[in-house]
Amino acid sequence: MSAQYAEASGPTTLPLTTIGDIRAALRSGHGFPSDRESFEADLQHALETSSETDLNAVATVIVDYRGRIRLYQDPDFDVAVQEGIDLTARLKQEAQDR
Repeated sequence: MSAQYAEASGPTTLPLTTIGDIRAALRSGHGFPSDRESFEADLQHALETSSETDLNAVATVIVDYRGRIRLYQDPDFDVAVQEGIDLTARLKQEAQDR
């Protein structure tokens, strides 16, 4: 097996370096339900409440949604969510059995 094959077999990641990249990814269905609308609303709110010299809120929105898109792309994400659901159900059952 060549190194080239190993690199090509991994999951591909979207380029998410600009706001346009994030918008395009959300329009393409990447991300969680309602993220497309929420991103625009959150970004607008961050822009309205930020000062000209402090755009940390805007950066936070961008980083958050970029992370959501990458999480949604992760093939192990669904497995991890199911494990969390199973663990929660088991802990609830154990608490009821006491």
